[in-house]
Amino acid sequence: MKAVIQRVSKASVRIQDQEVASIQRGLLILLGVTTEDSKEDIHWLVRKVANLRIFNDDDEVMNNSLLDIDGEVIVVSQFTLQASTKKGNRPSYLNAARPEIAIALYEEFVIYLESTIGKKVQTGRFGADMQVSLLNDGPVTIVIDSKHKV
Repeated sequence: MKAVIQRVSKASVRIQDQEVASIQRGLLILLGVTTEDSKEDIHWLVRKVANLRIFNDDDEVMNNSLLDIDGEVIVVSQFTLQASTKKGNRPSYLNAARPEIAIALYEEFVIYLESTIGKKVQTGRFGADMQVSLLNDGPVTIVIDSKHKV
């Protein structure tokens, strides 16, 4: 499971010119699910995301986590994060989980994140053509892969 985590001042998701998600200070998470992901990946990644100290404290040092600032979250499913570009110029998505597996893991990630941070997590819509807007704060963008824990 791979996540691109962006610290944002604000972010939103639109589908067919309709806003389906909108947050202020917090995280925009693009989430890519593989065929090999499990509940263990979800739990590890959620704990990592919730406790990642990437928000500034009063001294402008990145010492605070999403939990510390009571930040908001949008999670957007993005299978293209699992692209392999080793051969040629056309990315291969063979490692990306098929919808029948990916949807369940994506939804479980969102539910576990909500229970961990104690608030509703907003989302895009799985498989939809989405327009994601954000004001990246910093900019701070971090990529975490649950298969590279060490």
